[in-house]
Amino acid sequence: MRWDAQSIGADDGALPGLQRIGFVRSVQTPQFDGITFHEVLCKSALNKISNAAVLPFRYTVNGYRGCSHACRYCFARPTHEYLDFNCGNDFDTQVVVKTNVVDVLRGELHRKSWRRETVALGTNTDPYQRAEGRYALMPGIIGALAESGTPLSILTKGTLLRRDLPLLADAAGQIPVRVAVSLAVGDPELHAAVEPGTPGPRARLGLISAIRAAGLDCHVMVAPVLPHLTDSAEQLDSLLSQLAAAGATGVTVLGLHLRGSTRGWFLSWLARTHPELVAPYRELYRRGAYLPPRYRDELRDRVTPLIAKYRLTGDRRRPDPAPAAVPVKALQPTLF
Repeated sequence: MRWDAQSIGADDGALPGLQRIGFVRSVQTPQFDGITFHEVLCKSALNKISNAAVLPFRYTVNGYRGCSHACRYCFARPTHEYLDFNCGNDFDTQVVVKTNVVDVLRGELHRKSWRRETVALGTNTDPYQRAEGRYALMPGIIGALAESGTPLSILTKGTLLRRDLPLLADAAGQIPVRVAVSLAVGDPELHAAVEPGTPGPRARLGLISAIRAAGLDCHVMVAPVLPHLTDSAEQLDSLLSQLAAAGATGVTVLGLHLRGSTRGWFLSWLARTHPELVAPYRELYRRGAYLPPRYRDELRDRVTPLIAKYRLTGDRRRPDPAPAAVPVKALQPTLF
């Protein structure tokens, strides 16, 4: 099936929302069964975020909207509602692609007003989700940032990042480059249930080792920690041990938050798979989207000695001796 022969009909209910952001066409292909890609032409690539005071960056670039990783807890799910999609299956299967993002970004980076502030990639949906294998937006984005002297950071669960490691290593010779992998679920069975579209824990451990072998530091976001599912001392010890062995240079551990419509989507999954936990979750989140202070304190008390034990404090350099690569068999929302 040829991609360039496809278009969308006027009766598609997604059109009204998509027309707000420069809709061009929709594409389906057997290689991405069940997923529809909606190609759009964006007017801007750099997003200035409003809550920069609590983040280490003020600008982001998002080549995609929606994410086939299908993580049950994804905080970005409510952003799909702006496009008249739902936050559930539509978020997982209706992926918006900014096909001209590289050209637009280059133009913005050449403006005299651009101050070369750090740009974060992967703050909304994953830049290395499966769609990137088709559209290959990231090499152009990385190249544009490096050529303009703009520092960048990447956060991903996608092992497709391996493809761009040589490019990132070259860029690191010109600009500050920070790479982080997200890995919070170490159990393969639970991973398959809660993050069904992502590479598994073993594959992401291999990605961490590959990033280190390329000469780059690799921070790991152990987030979100899921109460009663991944938060025991034994589970956290096992995961942090594996991260250290893979070569991670630091970790950040954060508990689950459930904002907006993500809350209902996650709790509906919990009711199907772990009904005995619905009542405990409702109690934990009865006051809002965030875990109560007592839980956060208990989690911190569990994690702090483990971070020290495995030297995952963020200032860890290459382990001595260097770890062997892990074998691999088969890591505030912004709008357009």
